[in-house]
Amino acid sequence: MSQSVRTRPEGSGQALSEAYDTALLDLDGVVYAGGNAIVHAVESLAVAREGGMHLAYVTNNALRTPDVVAAHLTALGIPTGADDVITSAQAVARLISEQVPAGARVLVIGGEGLRVALRERGLEPVESADDDPAAVVQGYGGPELPWGRFAEACYAVARGVPWFASNTDLTIPGARGIGPGNGAAVEVVRIATGAEPQVAGKPLPPMHRETILRTGAERPLVVGDRLDTDIEGAFNGDVDSLLVLTGVTDGAQLLAAPPQHRPTYVDADLRGLLTGQPEVVADGDGFRCGGWAAVARAERLELEGEGAALDGLRALCAAAWTVAGEGTCTLDAEKALARLGL
Repeated sequence: MSQSVRTRPEGSGQALSEAYDTALLDLDGVVYAGGNAIVHAVESLAVAREGGMHLAYVTNNALRTPDVVAAHLTALGIPTGADDVITSAQAVARLISEQVPAGARVLVIGGEGLRVALRERGLEPVESADDDPAAVVQGYGGPELPWGRFAEACYAVARGVPWFASNTDLTIPGARGIGPGNGAAVEVVRIATGAEPQVAGKPLPPMHRETILRTGAERPLVVGDRLDTDIEGAFNGDVDSLLVLTGVTDGAQLLAAPPQHRPTYVDADLRGLLTGQPEVVADGDGFRCGGWAAVARAERLELEGEGAALDGLRALCAAAWTVAGEGTCTLDAEKALARLGL
């Protein structure tokens, strides 16, 4: 894809699993939710894999090691090796290794995923600001991470030690709901020190680079549920993306997406990998997809017709993104989305 402003979802005459050699799949909200497989995920991924598509799993969660993630996916019925899992811990460890001496000590504020990734890069994890660290790295440490760990980070950062963060997602989904993510923890250290970390995870380039280096993908397709990490990461990496509606993004957020948050394709779930994508075409003052026609009026988006709800959403995206251009669509879409049950 080019970096020109996207004004509509694209169509594809091929199944996406045939048009792209590698799917770079987010996990939470795409493959599983609350630890359990999302409906259609296991079967869809099996068919895509059997057809020759390489499946790689890309997560901003730095807590779990690739081995643990792979074991979880395998237990869900998705055979996965550790080499198929790329984490923000790996991306930030590479970023640090390029800026500190080989074998340097790194103060870890986070979990085992960070420690394993640092050792893989020949760096030595330490636990105290008094251990003379060459860098501080912060990643999601789970709900039991002691408050004192943030103090250790602050002591080191205040002394001028370079500070790195695996990612800055403010929230993380769990079985009981939405909890504070690593970004919330990073804010604690930022407020206390006034410093700014170097960040590696999605949507920033270090994560995309790590993913391409580890997978060797030539025609990758990013698959995610979040506009501000998955889709923006694909935009920053200049690769195509598929948004699935099994996670945090709803129809209203999609219609209001600025250019860097507009996916190449939109589908309900991972079955979208196995099919072509319908074309959205200009039709008079508006756009048509399937049996639906959408148009932007002075104050609202209007939708007429019938058919598959996703076709209506694709047509609405075209109308909204076209009128928004390089900005954000603020037209009222409530009635149009209600017609689609979204």
